[in-house]
Amino acid sequence: MTTPVPLPPDALQSAERSGDPSDSPVSLLCSELVRFDSSALGEFERGTAERVALELSDLSLSPQILESAPRRTNVVARIAGTDPHQDALLVHIHLDVVPADPSAWTVPPHAGEIRDGYVWGRGTVDMKNMAAMTLTALRRLLSTGWQPRRDIVLAFVADEELGGGLGARWLVENHRELFEDCTEAIGEAGGFSHEYDAGRRAYLVQTAEKGIGWLRLIARGTGGHGSMSHTDNPVVKLSEAIHRLEHHDFGLRLCRTSEGLVTTARQWHHADTPEAALQATGPLAKLLVPTLRNTYNATQLTAGLQHNVVPSSAEARVDGRFVPGYEKEFYEELEALVGDLVHVERTLHSDALETPFTGPVPAAISAAISAEDPQGVAVPACLPIGTDAKHFARLGINCYGFVPLQLPAGFDFPAMFHGADERVPTSALTFGERVLTHFFSAC
Repeated sequence: MTTPVPLPPDALQSAERSGDPSDSPVSLLCSELVRFDSSALGEFERGTAERVALELSDLSLSPQILESAPRRTNVVARIAGTDPHQDALLVHIHLDVVPADPSAWTVPPHAGEIRDGYVWGRGTVDMKNMAAMTLTALRRLLSTGWQPRRDIVLAFVADEELGGGLGARWLVENHRELFEDCTEAIGEAGGFSHEYDAGRRAYLVQTAEKGIGWLRLIARGTGGHGSMSHTDNPVVKLSEAIHRLEHHDFGLRLCRTSEGLVTTARQWHHADTPEAALQATGPLAKLLVPTLRNTYNATQLTAGLQHNVVPSSAEARVDGRFVPGYEKEFYEELEALVGDLVHVERTLHSDALETPFTGPVPAAISAAISAEDPQGVAVPACLPIGTDAKHFARLGINCYGFVPLQLPAGFDFPAMFHGADERVPTSALTFGERVLTHFFSAC
């Protein structure tokens, strides 16, 4: 295991484990950021971005505020390193959140309430927690006079939840110069812990993510009066197509990262099959098991004008995700399964990613984790979700999902993503701040 790089003594002292984590600066900042409704149904990212820019300015940095559209706000800042010949590190964090229905929540989703050892609210996990941990860790380091060895580029971006067209993708296409010397990056969504034995934890670092293939299925037929017989009702065709998708076994498809994780998980849980090994991870199985195969989930249906009219067309939106290395068959198998019933139209495509867990950033990640959890190990993992890493990877940047959180055993972490009562333990925030303090010092 990599030997941790010592921190400046003042940074270690200021990041000590003392006091109530609910009153810690990182918990309070996370709570404050949550109080900005940065969803598409709220105020977009402007308010959150301005608060982040204020924090960066207070650290004697020079943040650039870049808007791709009104209130779709990105903030980029650079911390100068001591060695100008070293490649830069990118830290990318999205500021937007998905909308929240207050009626489904125990607490108001944008109140940022701190209670029962958690910060509650939309964005506490996805991913204003990382903004708070990063800013607080850097404040502790910079207050000591510390400088990183390499430049660190901080990118707080808009629009990740809807594909990044107004955020990371826009920055890559219009402000490429901001990232030219970046070769490695951290962002969402790995770094969370899994307690596989009493007191022994693995931290799953995202080194691969499934590709995105959003699809529209269009069924056509002869419309007419609802009282008559119809043999080519498009609603029926569409329903049959969705039924086939739901019940067809597309088979296991493991990328190299998943093969490694499955091998390790089998040792943890003495399981016989890949699915059994990942199912044994408890709540995390919701995130891990879908990485073992290509998936297709119907998410929207559109058909009909009124009750007594059979429509001439019916449509469904499908959220498809493919395993790295299996993109071609993802589309071919779908066409073969439902092509006789519907026309398949591609509405959004995003490549799958897989990055080897080697190099300075993986070494710094492992060192930072072991510094705070001596028996903890960093384990590469593939996750089913899409992130802004897809855009930054176009610049040749090796991207790792690393939002370090030490979670209570049994905590249903996957349910926090886009779910009601999203919340993060305050102890996980203070842990993550300490880990990032080590990480930035080491990388």
